[in-house]
Amino acid sequence: MTPEETPKQRTDRELIELLNEVRVGLPGVQVLFAFLLAVPFSSGFAKMTRLERDAYYVSLIATTLASAFMIATPSFHRLRWRVESKEHIVRLGNAFTIVGFALLAVAMVSAVLTVTSFLFGAGSGIAAAVGMGIVFFVLWYGIAFGAWLRGPRRQR
Repeated sequence: MTPEETPKQRTDRELIELLNEVRVGLPGVQVLFAFLLAVPFSSGFAKMTRLERDAYYVSLIATTLASAFMIATPSFHRLRWRVESKEHIVRLGNAFTIVGFALLAVAMVSAVLTVTSFLFGAGSGIAAAVGMGIVFFVLWYGIAFGAWLRGPRRQR
């Protein structure tokens, strides 16, 4: 919060930032979901191994849940904007969005496992999925968590 920003202005700004961040992630979730809905109807689906089908199903469910969590924020805002305080909406929306992005990472890692395993075998699929899981964790959570542990930095 800047010195000239009131608590209300801060909450308004944080809500706008949160909704904009959801707008960035949601199209990716929707595209992945559409792709996943089409997969069982493709001719190659019958050739999938048990591992590939299980990974596909995890990806489908995680994508569905990611969509639910990410859409929950604007939905809650629309339904409760005159009833709940914006600060409550921001706190709840922040939690929903963090969970939604975590589920999106699970969905994407599972999709990588499905496709890589189908193309190159289970070992390659597992290796690619573990690698992608590490990338998502470090970029989406690890760096931020490390910064949180170090504490706030002063602006120069």
